[in-house]
Amino acid sequence: MRRQFDEQLEELAREMISMGAMIESAIDKACDALMRHDVALAKSVMEADHLIDQKERTIESMCLRLLLIQQPIARDLRKVSSALKMITDMERIGDQAEDISEITIRLIDEQYIDSLQHIPAMAHATTRMVTGAIDAFVARALDRARAVIACDDIVDDLFVQVKDDLIRLIRADSANGEQAIDLIMVAKYFERIGDHATNIAEWVVFSITGEHGNERII
Repeated sequence: MRRQFDEQLEELAREMISMGAMIESAIDKACDALMRHDVALAKSVMEADHLIDQKERTIESMCLRLLLIQQPIARDLRKVSSALKMITDMERIGDQAEDISEITIRLIDEQYIDSLQHIPAMAHATTRMVTGAIDAFVARALDRARAVIACDDIVDDLFVQVKDDLIRLIRADSANGEQAIDLIMVAKYFERIGDHATNIAEWVVFSITGEHGNERII
């Protein structure tokens, strides 16, 4: 019975890695489409979002079966319940990538008013956060999870820089206003992706320690 449960937990880990790879790809492609004015790539991000949704449902069903049939306790219960929480944030990251792609398509015929130099850095940082959080979950690596949480400050600082740059452009010429607002929203979506990656890492910490925030739950 225990062997079968361990095999199911290994399958859960593989599915989490697969979903993680899907959202990492969505982040990267959303950024590339924006920077290259690539409509086809932006549309591919939007079209792939339903696959992320399907993966969420697959993992959710797997977790619920494990909870109902195996009735795990202690560490095993934390691992399964954490996965359930994590996939909610992972699915929302897919939604944010889709939102970025929608703005890319809307701006496709416009020359950008800013170089957007900080946007790729935000995308890179958030992708690393997602990768780190999933790796930490699979490896039960507390230090990696906490490193991901610390990285959120980097994404927040980059968002402030993007916002400040674009606000200066609006003040210099009000005609820049509409596009600047769209680009601020792009940066905000990346900042939210960082927040979701932080949430994922916090659930990894819970899966290992039983603590979420400063509170011990299980």
